[in-house]
Amino acid sequence: MDDSDTRRGSPAAHRRFAALHRGNRWLGSPEDFGVAGAILAGDLCLSWCDELYAGAGLPADRLLAGRAVFDRMRTELMCGQYLDMLEQVIAVPSVERARHVILFKSAKYTVQHPLLLGGTLAGASPELLATYAEYGRALGEAFQLRDDVLGVFGDPGTTGKPAGDDLREGKRTVLLALTLDRCSPAEAALVGRSLGDTHLDAAGVDRLREVITDSGALDAVEEMIDELSRRALSALGPVDDPARSVLEQLVAAATARDL
Repeated sequence: MDDSDTRRGSPAAHRRFAALHRGNRWLGSPEDFGVAGAILAGDLCLSWCDELYAGAGLPADRLLAGRAVFDRMRTELMCGQYLDMLEQVIAVPSVERARHVILFKSAKYTVQHPLLLGGTLAGASPELLATYAEYGRALGEAFQLRDDVLGVFGDPGTTGKPAGDDLREGKRTVLLALTLDRCSPAEAALVGRSLGDTHLDAAGVDRLREVITDSGALDAVEEMIDELSRRALSALGPVDDPARSVLEQLVAAATARDL
């Protein structure tokens, strides 16, 4: 959907299918074939995750108990992705809306619901599930905020994505919304002209990075990540080892990363 050329250093699915079409000199549009192939690949993965869940080998009553969490996780992810698409076409970015997108597109799906699913399948108490929910929401948001920083300032050799790709895609992130809240009118005009420009060169990326940094938005997002990380660690009070130590390590792995 964001039309990136690469993912994890390899061609994105739609690009790989388009290259297959082009290389074989098939009829029609390589780009249309690539998009259709990528959509079908996503559909296939969605079908496979159902098969994996049903065939996990767990008792039927446990699978039934976890099904509601499993279904809600996927539904909220789709809603979050739609909200992300919607945010890209609204003229004025909003920190509040951007954080709402993070909650449903990333935080719940990446950390919170997987923990709740595992806990439910294992018969965890309501109190422990509430702990997982608090921890997962905070860490999930911190994880996505780090991802947004890397999307602008990350090293392409490490992230596997071109430098400043989020800027070329026009992503309305918390980082961008904070920048526009804090920068000068002239800088806001520069951001408006450059954001979403698929031909933005390295010099243009550097200019936008400078605006983001000088506005204080980057420091503000780093402070958010630190606060959310502390909140996640604090939520682990009722959790015993070895689970506690593993979840503490996950906080560091999710937020102090360069890819």
